[in-house]
Amino acid sequence: MRLLFLGDMVGKAGRTAVWAQLPGLISDFRLDFVIVNGENAAGGFGITEEIFRETINAGADVVTTGNHVWDQREALAFAPREDRFLRPANFPKGTPGRGSGLYIAKNGARVLVSNIMGRVFMHPELDDPFQAGERELAACPLGEQADAVVIDFHAEATSEKMCFAHFVDGRASLVVGTHTHQPTADHQILNGGTAYLTDAGMCGDYDSSLGMDKEEPLNRFLSKVPKGRFEAANGPATICGVGLDISDRTGLAERIAPLRRGPRLEETAPSFWS
Repeated sequence: MRLLFLGDMVGKAGRTAVWAQLPGLISDFRLDFVIVNGENAAGGFGITEEIFRETINAGADVVTTGNHVWDQREALAFAPREDRFLRPANFPKGTPGRGSGLYIAKNGARVLVSNIMGRVFMHPELDDPFQAGERELAACPLGEQADAVVIDFHAEATSEKMCFAHFVDGRASLVVGTHTHQPTADHQILNGGTAYLTDAGMCGDYDSSLGMDKEEPLNRFLSKVPKGRFEAANGPATICGVGLDISDRTGLAERIAPLRRGPRLEETAPSFWS
């Protein structure tokens, strides 16, 4: 099974780049399943129903989120009725929407996708992510109800991301970090067979501060006095993510490599997809 995960879409530049490039990536690399994190897609803050639908129409099978999931209030309304829209599973009981879902890939595989948010340096501070992960995996174990398991771990602290991956090693196909918007170079397969990447990076304009127009963030560092709102940078976007080949027999990772396409970062794609 061949899977692509794309990191946080930021603003118009990020989402339109994903919409433009994703159909070609699916066709060229014969992808079976695609996950996109969309929590910053609406001007850098949250996601609308229209953006969610356009991302699905472009070829995404699931859209995950994180701490900005409710920044656009309409998300509270459409989250409960959209099975392919996920918010962190460790929100308190009764929160609209769902944190995990079981989906069918193009090759017929059953894919459990879970969206979990870390607690270190994060706001709001949600329920224990480790217990949430244990609960989701127990409800739909790899090799039993699921043929593959992917966890979007949306968190700030690299140590929390790494420890969570080791916690579920051998029970998930992929644990991929989101939130920090910077692609890391530590893609690997852990001892138990779970693929891991600390952060997938963002899909957005890298001539920026984490996808935001750099002038206002720089001003706040220099003067400590806000002059305006943060606005998403709108230059040419680079899309970042990670590609994975998953064993049809075990559901564990066989190969992992980053994918980057755009004008600012060195372009790369999984060589095993060529």
